[in-house]
Amino acid sequence: MHTCAVPDYEYRAMRVPPGTSHEHTRDLLTIHAEYGDWELARHAVWPDGRRNVTVRRRLRPEPLPPMPS
Repeated sequence: MHTCAVPDYEYRAMRVPPGTSHEHTRDLLTIHAEYGDWELARHAVWPDGRRNVTVRRRLRPEPLPPMPS
């Protein structure tokens, strides 16, 4: 039996309003990935057009910059 340690993650939920373009959403997530070390964990699109996005990053001993708003 092989066991491996699962890294602990920090999660943040983001809501993208209806009518926001795919390009703008992609740019927003790219900024979070480049400057905050976030990665996409979940993305849901609702029938009314809003999006619920969850991003995550590994917990580290040194502090990371806060997520841009």
